[in-house]
Amino acid sequence: MSSPFMPKLFTVLREGYTRKQFWQDLTAGVIVGIIALPLAIAFAIASGVKPEQGLYTAIIAGFLISALSGSRVQIGGPTGAFIVIVYGIVQQYGYDGLMIATFIAGIMILAMGFARLGVVIKYIPYPVIVGFTTGIALIIFSGQMRDFFGLQMANVPAEFIDKWTVYAEHFATINPHALGIGLLSLAIVVWWPKLTHRVPGSLIAILAATALVHVFNLPVETIGSRFGEVPSHLPKPHVPELSWSLFTKMFSPALTIALLAAIESLLSAVVADGMLGTRHRSNMELIAQGVANIVSPIFGGIPATGAIARTAANIKNGGRTPIAGLVHALTLLLIMLFFAKWAALIPMATLAAILVVVAYNMSEWHLFIKIFRSPRSDVAVLLITFLLTVLIDLTVAIEVGVVLAAFLFMRRMSMVTQVGFITEASKRARKKMKSSCGAIPMRFRNVKCRTASRCSRSTARSSSARRINSKMRCSAWQNHPKYSFCACATRRPLMPAACARWKTFAIERAKKARTSFSPAFTGSLCTPCAARPCWKRSARKISFAILIAH
Repeated sequence: MSSPFMPKLFTVLREGYTRKQFWQDLTAGVIVGIIALPLAIAFAIASGVKPEQGLYTAIIAGFLISALSGSRVQIGGPTGAFIVIVYGIVQQYGYDGLMIATFIAGIMILAMGFARLGVVIKYIPYPVIVGFTTGIALIIFSGQMRDFFGLQMANVPAEFIDKWTVYAEHFATINPHALGIGLLSLAIVVWWPKLTHRVPGSLIAILAATALVHVFNLPVETIGSRFGEVPSHLPKPHVPELSWSLFTKMFSPALTIALLAAIESLLSAVVADGMLGTRHRSNMELIAQGVANIVSPIFGGIPATGAIARTAANIKNGGRTPIAGLVHALTLLLIMLFFAKWAALIPMATLAAILVVVAYNMSEWHLFIKIFRSPRSDVAVLLITFLLTVLIDLTVAIEVGVVLAAFLFMRRMSMVTQVGFITEASKRARKKMKSSCGAIPMRFRNVKCRTASRCSRSTARSSSARRINSKMRCSAWQNHPKYSFCACATRRPLMPAACARWKTFAIERAKKARTSFSPAFTGSLCTPCAARPCWKRSARKISFAILIAH
């Protein structure tokens, strides 16, 4: 049995690596490297650093992540999730502060991996992840308006509301040439995949827009006009100087970077497992991310993690081993060594258009809307995380989201479990309940509680829908050891164990009637809730009778 701390690269080489698989990995790696080129530059510029620093990150961190990853097909590098937090750190503390924060984050991720917390991180509730992911996408989108419209303004504020206020003040300075290049690039990125997936639309957009700008000499801002030439070599290693005062200031941003990197890399690994039918080593994946984020700032890079879109592109183009990720990093290195000087000609409006598409794909707006049909607690967590990300700070949003997730977990556990004292009265009530659960009337009628005379109300039974009012529960019902209560807001009691055959019958009927029935909740939900296609509090009629005797 392989060790949980063994990289998948070693496993692949030990299993045997064929020439046919090498050529498939080589092709996939070259294609993913070409896809990653414009994204690395765009993410670096949007993060407030130089474009070459995105390339350094994609090369150094991408190579280390693929070499040490716990997933067979993980592609690492800079991602859109870091844009917000990196931009804020650079604006406040400069790149030196970002180096320290990334270095500390790498140590944190490394400690998570050795502490075997990879499985724990995967259980962060989905509303928290969707909340801050959609918030990040909205902030990325709003940050591209200056370059997309060619607005004549010096700096873009970091705060969301201030950003749009400044845009409104400078709206009269729109550059029509930049807007035209941005719209053309956006159309190419959106429509090119309908023709072919072999060549990325972002690369075609960059080539076409760059050619138009320099053939017709259009007055559009480019990478060279803003940042100067892009160097064609890797920088010398530089270890950041860590002081205690800077460590205390950077600890909170570093924690945010560590959580983002861990969550996104594990999500990417899970998506890859779903596409290939494999299983990744979550703890080894965290160790790889930690090492990459420790080494990346030493070579002038920024935070890195597993990229879901590039990992999916790797799989679709035939990549099946970490060799494809290593080829992707080497491809970027060769492009930087021989073609870096041409990167200075790329229009900023084109990079803005690419990031607009990235923000749209990252937003997952359909999942955001779908969560509104979930329990109110999930909706509250979603909105709180989203609003804190957009209006306050991503660091605060993630910290509050994790705390809310813990409270939500405790609340649900308290709803599906019960603790009480065993007394003589409860024992006698238990015996009466056992005797009453054995016989179930075959006709629908009003049934009164047989275990306590003070419960004079009756529970209405109809053939269309049968629900138990929580107000009708007596103490004997609550103390019955074979009853538990539904995890939904109504706290309906579940069916007793003695009547399990009726619950099984109801669930089987639900499966036949509802094609999207999910059995995952049947252990903690009452039969009306379990019979629904998804867990909803809204009242729906059930087409068959549910018999519950008490």
